[in-house]
Amino acid sequence: MKIDWAALGSVFGVSLVATVALVGLFTLGVVGLSKQEQAAAQGGSATLARTGAYACFALCAAAVAYGIYLIVA
Repeated sequence: MKIDWAALGSVFGVSLVATVALVGLFTLGVVGLSKQEQAAAQGGSATLARTGAYACFALCAAAVAYGIYLIVA
């Protein structure tokens, strides 16, 4: 049995980058929602923060759906 170390390293690198990107994107969504709540508490409007947060969450959901599609297909 031979292990293809280059392929293993490639899979590790891609999964590490994808994980960090997804966590970062989700974190941006949470920060956007917290900024929206702060602006609402101060009497302002934070439509951009809310829209950006929802976009981040939608991108996270799309990435997860694509990953599930790759596994099932």
